[in-house]
Amino acid sequence: MNQDLTPQAFEGLERLCEPQGRSGIMAASAGSGILTAPSFPGIERIEAQFSGNVFEPHRHDTYALGVTLKGVQTFTYRGERRFSLPGQVIVLHPDEEHDGGAGTEDGLQYRMLYLEPSLLMECLEAEQTGLPFVEQPVIADGALAQVLLAALGELDRELDELFVDDFVSRVAGGLSRHSQVRRRALGAVAWRQVRAARDYLEAHALRPVRSSELESITGLDRFTLSRHFRTAFATSPYRYMLMRRLQQAKAQMGEGESFADVAAATGFADQAHFIRHFKKAYGVTPGRWAGLHRAHVAKASNGSLA
Repeated sequence: MNQDLTPQAFEGLERLCEPQGRSGIMAASAGSGILTAPSFPGIERIEAQFSGNVFEPHRHDTYALGVTLKGVQTFTYRGERRFSLPGQVIVLHPDEEHDGGAGTEDGLQYRMLYLEPSLLMECLEAEQTGLPFVEQPVIADGALAQVLLAALGELDRELDELFVDDFVSRVAGGLSRHSQVRRRALGAVAWRQVRAARDYLEAHALRPVRSSELESITGLDRFTLSRHFRTAFATSPYRYMLMRRLQQAKAQMGEGESFADVAAATGFADQAHFIRHFKKAYGVTPGRWAGLHRAHVAKASNGSLA
């Protein structure tokens, strides 16, 4: 069985499997590593290459949308073992637990984009419909793969705002095509209030935020706010704040800060508290993540990714 993304399997994408100038592609023979692209508000992009089972069960507060490039990608999702081949699209819904690894001894290479549900909701707001839920996490859809790879093709470049506007609209359409549950009208979501809560959580993510603070700025009681917030952003206010802390922590770890300093700077009670939440969110320990990050940096400095 061919386990590479070739012109025959997926026309025009074969260049993504080879080292390409400054595009940041990792060579198949270069070993394990994670390449992180410049971020855009609400969007994170990575390329990962490794062998074996790397990610333990964890959850994101975002959609995880990706394309397998080489090998067989395998993961447990909604109680079943899944497999993705080169060219196939992976769609993981927010707050759905999953693990991840290579399905064969040949290893795995893939690209993934993490999309905050709020971007999709803003796109779908005019239709007053809910977030699309795609029941099958592995999809053979060349058109959707091309949409995703338009954002994942050059990971060393920042995304343009106008590009993102069109990209999110096309992603929303692609996910809706595969949604197994008919989108329903949401009714009157308290958009002004939940956006105010979201902005407040982002601004104050590195310290404890009390429920009374959110009640004060939104005018909603904490239980009503929680329901509206989850409808709008597919996660709770607490988890939204926690993930913002972890994003900050990853940035500081990438700059070489110690785990103890990162934990203190990002609002965690101690290093053990930070490590526990990091592993639960990303499926690897901070040490493992830092090791993969250093591996990429070392390859880049040695010219492997030049």
